[in-house]
Amino acid sequence: MSGLRPPARRIIGVETEYGITCAPAGDGPPPLDADHAARKLFEPVVQRSRSSNVFTRGGARLYLDVGSHPEFATAECDRLEDLLAQDRAGELVMADLARQANVRLAAVGVPGRIHLLKNNRDAQGNGFGCHENYLVRRRGDFWNDARTLVPHLVTRQILVGAGHITGDGGLQPAARSTGPSRSGYVFSQRADQMWDAVSSATTRARPLINTRDEPHADAERYRRMHIIVGDSNIAQGSTLLKVAAMDLLLDYLESGGDLSDLALADPMRAIRDTCSDLSAGVLLDRVDGRTITPLEMQGEHLERLRNHITGGIEVTELHAAALDLWERGLEAVRLQEPQRVATELDWAAKLQLVTRYCHKHDTDLTDPRVTRLALAYHDVSSDQGLRQRLESTGMLRRFVGDEACRCAMNTPPATTRAHLRGAVVARAEDMRRDLTVDWVGIRLDDGASSTVTLSDPFCAADEHIDALLESMERSATELPAGV
Repeated sequence: MSGLRPPARRIIGVETEYGITCAPAGDGPPPLDADHAARKLFEPVVQRSRSSNVFTRGGARLYLDVGSHPEFATAECDRLEDLLAQDRAGELVMADLARQANVRLAAVGVPGRIHLLKNNRDAQGNGFGCHENYLVRRRGDFWNDARTLVPHLVTRQILVGAGHITGDGGLQPAARSTGPSRSGYVFSQRADQMWDAVSSATTRARPLINTRDEPHADAERYRRMHIIVGDSNIAQGSTLLKVAAMDLLLDYLESGGDLSDLALADPMRAIRDTCSDLSAGVLLDRVDGRTITPLEMQGEHLERLRNHITGGIEVTELHAAALDLWERGLEAVRLQEPQRVATELDWAAKLQLVTRYCHKHDTDLTDPRVTRLALAYHDVSSDQGLRQRLESTGMLRRFVGDEACRCAMNTPPATTRAHLRGAVVARAEDMRRDLTVDWVGIRLDDGASSTVTLSDPFCAADEHIDALLESMERSATELPAGV
């Protein structure tokens, strides 16, 4: 036997809030504001379920969040390939809802089309998020682990940021930078919306890590690491690197690894300075009095993970692909050659897209046409959008194929409790039975059934769910003819 062990099995999920707008057919204001557009989008959901907060056959949660943001939360995943498929399934679900809504708008003569945007800010600068969830064992040093991850979260944007054209024509180059910034283009859409490092608040302080103790599992055994600083990603490579890196870093910490020596003196200043310097050479102050660049910080995290893996970890194929992309991404930033990773990382892909457009049309990033092109990169309203064209021509790399992503719309991961939830939701929909569902509980609303509690998110089999499904089948066969 080799003596190697895989990374600790972990439940991972991603919640994505989508921007929404109803673009006019011609000149003039939008025919629907965001609130009415969102209500129109969710009409078939409400008609089917009498709610705008539902769980899908694929085990995911689909709902209308505060601020008229359609949101898709992936089912619980313990494999990276399932997470990537589920995240893309969310885009496909949103595209299908947009298509149906636009057909209904056309039928009643509304001169506009609903667009859904997988990004993090609207034209007025309002922000909306993409949150990551990682299940961790309940330990007394949870807060310490959370704080030691802050330097990684501050600087990972040089790899997994979605890229952004700033509204003011470009931020000033960061102080004490060792290289110039491309005026008008920054790494992240989300960085300047964060105001705290670690906090139990979500909107008032908007921290990098939210520590509200809500595990959606057995609270005596688990906690949930809830990260709210990430950009919404279009490229599968960015999503893969974002979640695989965090998965491995948590494994490193849980195995006794230490990141505390990398603590930053002022994380909120550091996250803004990092965002605005595409050379990743800005000097960030550390608690110990030394300085470090974002490029060096990410290199240090990668080196420690490499040593951790060499010490006895057998990574999956997708974990290995993420580590390779991490290394190549840092090299691309160091050499200032974003084209090296422009098929895999969003900030580089979008920069290449708008730069080529500017050269072709002899213009710059302030041109409204360039702004529209950058926005189109995030438009998921159609299954024939820009992202699909980029992937089909090889300009964006797929790590999980289209067929698997479409399957994930209605088929949950087979190895977590999402499998149980999806099975019950699917059967209830087919039989037109009412359910009350949340992450942990399922109840058939027949006035007699009790709630089945699923406190173990790793468990994909449950005798109580089997009994519930059997009772639903029996009730169907016992109905009088014609009912």
